[in-house]
Amino acid sequence: MAAGCGRLVNPSVVDAGERSRQSRFIGVMLAAPFLAAGSAVTLITASLGADVTLAAIFATFGLCWFTALLVAATGRLLPGVPLALAAASAGLAGLVAAAGGPASPVMVLALALPVEAFWISGERRWAVWGIVAACAGILLQFAIHPVWPAAAPAAWHWLVPLAWGATLLPRARYWRDSIDAEDEAQTQMQFQHVIDGVVFRIARCGEVLEASGQARSILKLAPELLNGTGLFDRVHLADRVAYLSALADMREGAGLRRLELRIRLPMAEPGATGDNYRPFSLELMACEEGGAFFALLRENEEVARLRAALAAAHEAASGAEVAKGRFLAAVSHELRTPLNAIIGFSDMLLNDMFGSFADPRQKEYVGLVRDSGQHLLEVVTSILDVSRIEAGAYSAEPEPFRFADAVEMCRSMLAVQAGDRNIDLATHVAPDSGEINADRRAVQQILINLASNAIKFTPDGGAVTIGAQRIGSRLHFWVSDTGIGIAEEDLEKLGKPFMQIQNDYTRRFAGTGLGLSLVKGLVALHEGTMSVESAPGKGTRVTISLPVDGPGNGPKGNRDNSVVLPISSARSGVEPSKKEGRHGPLRKTA
Repeated sequence: MAAGCGRLVNPSVVDAGERSRQSRFIGVMLAAPFLAAGSAVTLITASLGADVTLAAIFATFGLCWFTALLVAATGRLLPGVPLALAAASAGLAGLVAAAGGPASPVMVLALALPVEAFWISGERRWAVWGIVAACAGILLQFAIHPVWPAAAPAAWHWLVPLAWGATLLPRARYWRDSIDAEDEAQTQMQFQHVIDGVVFRIARCGEVLEASGQARSILKLAPELLNGTGLFDRVHLADRVAYLSALADMREGAGLRRLELRIRLPMAEPGATGDNYRPFSLELMACEEGGAFFALLRENEEVARLRAALAAAHEAASGAEVAKGRFLAAVSHELRTPLNAIIGFSDMLLNDMFGSFADPRQKEYVGLVRDSGQHLLEVVTSILDVSRIEAGAYSAEPEPFRFADAVEMCRSMLAVQAGDRNIDLATHVAPDSGEINADRRAVQQILINLASNAIKFTPDGGAVTIGAQRIGSRLHFWVSDTGIGIAEEDLEKLGKPFMQIQNDYTRRFAGTGLGLSLVKGLVALHEGTMSVESAPGKGTRVTISLPVDGPGNGPKGNRDNSVVLPISSARSGVEPSKKEGRHGPLRKTA
């Protein structure tokens, strides 16, 4: 009952002593009508009848409970206490008059008013007001006794004061325990102010029984708001399992449990939206066998600092990424104009539009200038495309076309390059490949980049194969070669801009490392997947999977769906043999 009355105290009351006084007052107001009802039935019914008795009982219950709710709602003992004393004085006068006057044993109830007033407050001045109210009740019964039908005093009237006296013994014990608890609370409060954290006393069922005053400065909450399930309701949903598991361990006998929690705090600005979760560390400790637990909640400054640093670094990286993309796009655009002029004028000179060269070496040098300009233009175009994809500015224009036509166009473009190296460039496109709805230019760029890389890194006399097959609603096509292959430690470098794998063989070839990065971005732009299977000395196979009906209705060109993709390395379905060792066949999927 004491715990229930304590919960009825208004949360705005923060002083421990005042909360205890209001709790006792509410308890008295809730229990007093039952004693008054029993007295009315035994004393008033015989003289005034059952109707008056019932009216007096209902009036007593209504007035006492209204007074208790008034104090609980306002958090103030005034005007509840004067109203209660006035009602008690009138009730005392009525009972004494009905019992036969001052000669009746009911007169002993006059002591109840100062005793109850002192028990509630613990102050002498309240006991004095109780004595005044008792005297007023005695004087009032003299006024109403001549007109009040009363019974003669009887020995059984002692039952009424004895019933009240029976309540004093448990309340005296509670008074002693509450004083000890207040002293202990005062001692704890002195230590709680030293501890940089919120101290909780938690019942075995998990409900918070008490929270220290540090909750106001650390959690920005009144301690009373954390009682019961108040703390659990503010724990992040993802952390509640760990919290409940720690409580279960404590109930099973664990001595100490530590865990990390995110607690929802009030918004700093009224009307703000969103969740204001902050990281905290919680330590659960057992206080005694079979009793409650103590918990210490402290701010996790290290996690908060790391999160702030991570947010700042992410913001700086995002800004640098955007600035880099804009810089590359601007520089690439500015380079294209002079390069087009160099290539165009070189073609004019090579075609002898303004006369022949005096020395054949002049024509050779002009040809070298044109070839260098075309190579540089291809590099600039790749840089521009990669930067546009990263910035989300690359817009795909899907259209239906036969995939076999794109493969044939790629084969015809690279046939001369493959022939010069005596490399067999073959195509194996399944008849059911049919049409695909995609950006034709992007698909052709993917095929050209993959096939040219395969030819570049395949020794003379090797083979490069372009294949395709439709599986369900997706088209799978691949480019395989019999080249040098890729080692396990180099797989993670694939697809990164300006990153080229270096070994004794690849150093002989120029390149910027943009080809596969561009392929990766174009594949992600079409909501496709790319996987690489390779082993050193056994060639490489790059497989692309695209939806036949084109990309979905989601945002196109999003950075999260283009170049920044989760990459994992895993062994293929067949384990490498002993000869292959750690450089066995590997697959990388992006």
